[in-house]
Amino acid sequence: MIRALTRDRRAVTSAALIAAAAVLAGAAGLVAGGSGNARAAGGAVVLDEGELDFTPRLADGKLELQIDDRGTGTTVVQEPSQVVLHAPASSLQYTADPVATALGTTNMDSWQLNGWEAENIFAPKPGWNGSAAGGDTEVTLSGYEGPGDFGLALYTREMDNANAPATAYLGSAASVQRTFTLPGDEERLLPIWQFTAEGVYRLTFTVTSGGSSDTETLAVVVGDDVDPADVLPGDGSTPTASPTDSPTGSATTSPSPTAPAAHVIAEGHIDLAARPADGDLEFRIKEGTELNHQWYEPDEVVMHVRPAAKRKIPEGYDFLGIPGDAVWWLPLQQNAGIVWPGWNTTEFAKADLDGRVSFRLDSVQGPGNIAMFHNNAMGVPVVSLNSGDGLPDAHTLGAGTHSHFDWVFSAEGVYRTTFTVSATLADGTKVSDTETIAWVVGDDTDPSTVVPGEGNEPTATPTATPSASASQTPTATASPSASASDSPSASAPATGPGSGSSGTGGSTSTGGSGTSATGGLASTGAQVGVIAGIAVTALLMGGGAVLFVRRRRTAQ
Repeated sequence: MIRALTRDRRAVTSAALIAAAAVLAGAAGLVAGGSGNARAAGGAVVLDEGELDFTPRLADGKLELQIDDRGTGTTVVQEPSQVVLHAPASSLQYTADPVATALGTTNMDSWQLNGWEAENIFAPKPGWNGSAAGGDTEVTLSGYEGPGDFGLALYTREMDNANAPATAYLGSAASVQRTFTLPGDEERLLPIWQFTAEGVYRLTFTVTSGGSSDTETLAVVVGDDVDPADVLPGDGSTPTASPTDSPTGSATTSPSPTAPAAHVIAEGHIDLAARPADGDLEFRIKEGTELNHQWYEPDEVVMHVRPAAKRKIPEGYDFLGIPGDAVWWLPLQQNAGIVWPGWNTTEFAKADLDGRVSFRLDSVQGPGNIAMFHNNAMGVPVVSLNSGDGLPDAHTLGAGTHSHFDWVFSAEGVYRTTFTVSATLADGTKVSDTETIAWVVGDDTDPSTVVPGEGNEPTATPTATPSASASQTPTATASPSASASDSPSASAPATGPGSGSSGTGGSTSTGGSGTSATGGLASTGAQVGVIAGIAVTALLMGGGAVLFVRRRRTAQ
């Protein structure tokens, strides 16, 4: 039963090809190639995406542990001691309690390969193939170095639905066994690889079958604090070869001395906020928590969306593009290492305003589109802002509100978003402020070199221009009812792929009158499955959804 759950049926059709590759490869060692062009120190290949199998196989009567790397669409045989496996920052996700219990680790978020978010992130998918060894193989974790705990455990959604415990194969914790049996008819065992801290790990595996054995040390870089290209493979003692494709005499580009000093925000909590100002309204950026924060003018700040935000578009999100394509996703719930943008009107009391505050996206300059949305109680995306189907778009908040949404950028590069924030004061005065925020998505551009605000790129042209006055409230805005009968179900909504494994199905909001969507593209399709074990309670406070998520950071 467990074997059936973990086997990747797609590997069955390529079993003959893999066996043929083994005969040709023999004991020749490393075959050039890999899942990408990246090479680590000493010329080793960095495996950072795609399917791969750790395969004990007989070659000339001797057992060898090799890696069948299918990251390029064809099978390339690698030696574990001559590659570097990379679990990127985006692999940080929810840890199911049964996995933590089985591996004797933590039930807080951890870095996982083959975790429940595997289909939504760009990361390696390592399995174990026992079919080339001529019989059952004993796999032993015979050596271990690392900044945290490591373990392999099987836990699927089917097991969770059946309230079954996780199966621990091996791990570094003292309470966990160091050996498991890989069946000889197992073509793809796909356990979760869990790491509890960022840094460099060195995992030594010994495989034994039919009286023959082999020992290999695998270098693993977890997170993005360490560049995997700088890490020596294997036990780290000896480079494999001198890189032949390294540029020589290249000079690094210095930041432009004429660029104004911008405050770069690359992680943590920020709010795009409307504030009262001497009978007027000002649009400002608030960085930090309620008790410890700083205020900035939008044209003083460059927002950096780090590569860790890179995700795959899941099914049911066609308004973002083609499912499986890459986007850069800032989730509704806070994730470590990336920026967490929210909205804030808490400095306005309800008595201060006649109606709601409008946040209108007038134009987007940049290499791609921007969308902002949340999932309703049924797990269906509700789109508030989407430059891909025309602008302006707007959403509104009541006074005294703090909320978060999912943000998605469709391409790397520099974006400039122009917002008009407007409201009507209690005495009937219409107030507004229009500001432009600079965003850098990915690492192709150094955010410290980017001019904040409106910028100076000669080719950056707006995708849309305002068609309504700054003080006009969008007519399509629909305010949610505050009646108790409209309260969302207390059951957990479907999990958004950008929210990590503990994302929620609606916008996170405190106080005020909730949020509404206008001008966005209506989207249909089922959300990805609910992450079991997350207790989510949705309440209605003044019409706004308030979400409490187990073990996740609360809105600041």
